[in-house]
Formats: sequence, C-alpha cells, structure tokens
Amino acid sequence: MLTVGKLMKVFVTRRIPQEGMKILSAAGVCEVSLWDSDEPVPREELLKGVQGAHGLLCLLSDRVDAEVLDAAAAVSLIPGPNLKVISTLSVGFDHMALDEIKKRGIRVGYTPDVLTDATAELTIALLLATARRLPEGVEEVKNGGWSSWKPLWLCGYGLSGSTVGVIGLGRIGMAIARRLMPFGVKRLLYSGRTAKAHAAEVNGEFVPLDTLVSESDFIIVSCSLTPETQGLCDKAFFRKMKNTAVFVNSSRGAVVNQEDLYEALSSGQIAAAGLDVTTPEPLPTNHPLLTLKNCVVLPHIGSATYSTRGIMAALSAQNLLGGLRGTDMPSELTF
Repeated sequence: MLTVGKLMKVFVTRRIPQEGMKILSAAGVCEVSLWDSDEPVPREELLKGVQGAHGLLCLLSDRVDAEVLDAAAAVSLIPGPNLKVISTLSVGFDHMALDEIKKRGIRVGYTPDVLTDATAELTIALLLATARRLPEGVEEVKNGGWSSWKPLWLCGYGLSGSTVGVIGLGRIGMAIARRLMPFGVKRLLYSGRTAKAHAAEVNGEFVPLDTLVSESDFIIVSCSLTPETQGLCDKAFFRKMKNTAVFVNSSRGAVVNQEDLYEALSSGQIAAAGLDVTTPEPLPTNHPLLTLKNCVVLPHIGSATYSTRGIMAALSAQNLLGGLRGTDMPSELTF
C-alpha cells in the first residue's frame, strides 16, 4: 500500500477521454505524466516518460517490450524496478511482450467486453457498405456520375438468404452473429478451435475452415491474432472463396496477407473486401489496396463511439489503480 504523502508516478502515453483522467486525478495515489497529444508518443519520449514509473497506461500503438521495461527501471529510487502495472486501453495485447512482462512480475490490465457492441456494429456497417458499394455510390453523386436510373448500375450483394461465415465466434464474433440474424441470413457458419455452446442462439454451424471459406457468401474475420491465425487469410484462402463473396476483417491486420488480398480483389477472384484493420496502421496512402474500388478501408474505428471510448478510458484507469494499490483489477489479463 502507498504511504501517505508519497505519490506513485504514472505515465499515460496519449490524450485519453476525460472519464479516465478524472478517475486518476481523484484517486490521490498517483502523479500523472501525460503525453498530451492525439498522435502516438514518439519512441524516445516513451522511453523517457516511463523512467521510474510505477504505472504505465498505454495504447495498442505503443510497443511495450524489454527496452521499455528496462527504461522504466533505469532511474528507480529504490532497489529493483518501480513498475507494478501496465494498463492498455484496448482489448488486444499483441503490442506487449507478455513473456518479458510476466518474468518481471508486472500486472497487466486490458479492456475486454466494453467495446464488443461498438465493434460488432461497425463490422455490420462495414459489411453493408462494402457489399452494397456505398462509398462508390457517394463518389458517383459527388463527381457527377449519377445520370439516370440504370438496371445494373452499382449493384451489389444482399444478406437475405445468404450464407455468412464468421471466423472466431468469441464475444465480438457472437455479437456480430446476433446482429446478422434480422437480415434474413439463411446459414451462419463458424470456425475456431472448438464448437461453442452459445452458437445455438444464432443457429450457428461449426464447420472446418475450408468448408466455411468455400460455402460462404460473406466471410467475417473476428478472431484473435495468434501464431496460428497470423497470415491465415492468404492466397490459398482467397482461392477457395466464391468469386461473388465479400470478405470483411475487423480483428487484426496481420491475420490477412494484404498482397494476396490485393491479387484476389484485382483479379476478380473475390468480389469485394472491407477492412477496419491493416498492416501497418495507418496504411500508406500509396498502398495498392487503396487504388481498388472494391476495397473499403477504414482507419481502425471499431470501438469509436463516445460512450465506448469513455468506458474504455475509465476501465483502463481503474485497472491501473488496482495495480498500483495491489488490489483486484476490474479486468486483469492472466497469462
């Protein structure tokens, strides 16, 4: 426990919603140092800011590796490192060197569940925008391409009576599946490590990945990034898809081989793709995918609602305080 009069140092790597900052300020146990910008903290500033810190509140874009952990311990005023807790304002944690963190006995907090609904909503919006060619339609209105009604102009693909495949029927995958049902989807296929009991709620069929890929009209990727899923969606994957199928990824960019996706889209192997995640992020403006009309790319805004981001910030702050005080965290990562 912290003795009266001694504040622990906390470094926050980005300007975050006030819901989180208010919790930290009112706690009375920490002195907050903030990288006061909407842009990512430069690496050298991260290494400087974390020096002597007891707590680190970071984002998915901050690489927390051995170098950062060493920097945190570099100016410790007591024997051994000060750093007790790392709280990430994200559900993902592949930006952190967990083996190294565990070795040093540092606790980790994250923000699962709270962004499930927002991400599921965005995924459905992205699917519809891609399948029904909404960005193309908006552009045609703006550039004068809209002349008269044409029977085949800007036709896309509808969900009613379709087969949808969801890769990864976890929290977010299940939330996506629930939102698909009112559209009249005929079959809901899913793949993953094991069959899920809760899939019965959406009449989900557990099938091998190859079956899902070959039979689905829409494929939605919502799995975690693991060594097994990295590069999962590659040339062989896209070759098995229908040439009328639409591919959507709202999980992690590295699940997809983007060069192979470009080839599949530009050759007509698949109909269209919608991406809320890419590798790298941001995607360079001269990237080949951005030249394609049948590829809709969003800037990783799955959780971008005011309420969700506020809840994420508050949970991150509460996780951080739990780690500083040596008490339970609302959402602690076990690894």
